Amino acid sequence: QVHLVESGGGLVQAGGSLRLSCEASGSISRIDTMGWYRQAPGKQRDLVAVITSGGNTNYADSVKGRFTISRDNAENTVHLQMNSLKPEDTGVYYCNLGYRSWYGGPRTDLWGQGTQVTVSS
Repeated sequence: QVHLVESGGGLVQAGGSLRLSCEASGSISRIDTMGWYRQAPGKQRDLVAVITSGGNTNYADSVKGRFTISRDNAENTVHLQMNSLKPEDTGVYYCNLGYRSWYGGPRTDLWGQGTQVTVSS
């Protein structure tokens, strides 16, 4: 089985920084994408940032220039460096993994349990 372990959430003042991490483990043939989504109270779950196996990245307009998504050398962990945090960044952040369990197999999506990020003004 494939598992995701999220860490790094917490409480921070506006202007501060947090670093989220999501480690994938298990039988993974290939990771297509790893990304972060967030859901604020009363809001839909939206894309924050995603990185592909080729290293291409995509960010929500609201976080461009402030957040950076990256993978470690083993490509089993994705990080989201969040700088210049704003109260609007508050929400539950969910790690998303798009992967294939075997060569030529279908893409499978896996969601983490979510980690709370709270930014105070």
